[in-house]
Amino acid sequence: MTALPAPVRVQGTLHALQVPIPYPMKTVTVLIDTGGPVTLIDTALDTPEARTAIEDGLAALGLHWPDVERVIITHHHPDHYGLAGVVEERGGATVQMLDVEIGRGERYWHLWEEWLPGHIKHMADHGLPPGLLESLERDSRRTRDRVQPASRVQPLREGQQVPLAGTDWEVLWLPGHADGHLGLWNEEESLLIAGDAILPRISPNIGLYAYTRPDPLGDYLQTLGKLEALNPRRAVVGHHGPVMEGVQARARELRSHHHERLDFVQAEAAREARSAYELSLVMFPRDLNVAGRRFALAETLAHAEHLRLLGALARTWQDGAWVYHA
Repeated sequence: MTALPAPVRVQGTLHALQVPIPYPMKTVTVLIDTGGPVTLIDTALDTPEARTAIEDGLAALGLHWPDVERVIITHHHPDHYGLAGVVEERGGATVQMLDVEIGRGERYWHLWEEWLPGHIKHMADHGLPPGLLESLERDSRRTRDRVQPASRVQPLREGQQVPLAGTDWEVLWLPGHADGHLGLWNEEESLLIAGDAILPRISPNIGLYAYTRPDPLGDYLQTLGKLEALNPRRAVVGHHGPVMEGVQARARELRSHHHERLDFVQAEAAREARSAYELSLVMFPRDLNVAGRRFALAETLAHAEHLRLLGALARTWQDGAWVYHA
């Protein structure tokens, strides 16, 4: 197994650790603040490799699991939230998330069994074929087994000041990739803890799922505008980091990327009425694994629904699925 880098100092007592995850991104950034209170920002997925990496990262900074007093989660996705309950149990750490994320995203992990049928129906309603639906429950169950949710989560609110690395950081709401995606902004250092709100090498998945807000792409376009106006000198990112520069230019690039996709989906749906799954096959024509094809459906659907809400497309129920048309 390839050795992972040791923690790298980002600012003051704030360090970034690259933790392995079994996804194409390969690692997720976990931040460790050794100042008081000792804090983790994000926790990776609950796998033996991730536990070992975080244990080693803490040890390199003279710390152990029980020393962690606080956990801040940028968003509820499994590769960011998976070990939160373990850290809480090991030393009684306080777990915090944006209030918007607690009511839906974090709650998902506690009500997973109840919500799974709705998740499957949502994918079927938008054209996911039976062969791909059959694997959805199995893959979802494997992911659920790698998430240990916290028993108590304290809310953070947009605009709140949070002490970190010896100074105050402003809590930001950066929706799109997740409904309640949280960012932390240090104006003095022009430093943003961005999670997956912006990434340097890939576009964050902006997908419409059964229990997300109705227009995640609309949310994300507003987030990109917020990041462009903020214009941080540096951002700590969830993948392909830990630190990136050029956030303003990247936000503009991603906005252009999504507008190109909107034009593409609108033109394709105008040419022939199709389900979001059928549209995803032309928007993402390359070979994708089963999970990748579901992500492609969710992202295509986010674009189609954004256009429908703008009045640029309509949808009609045909042969057991929604189809989009001009």
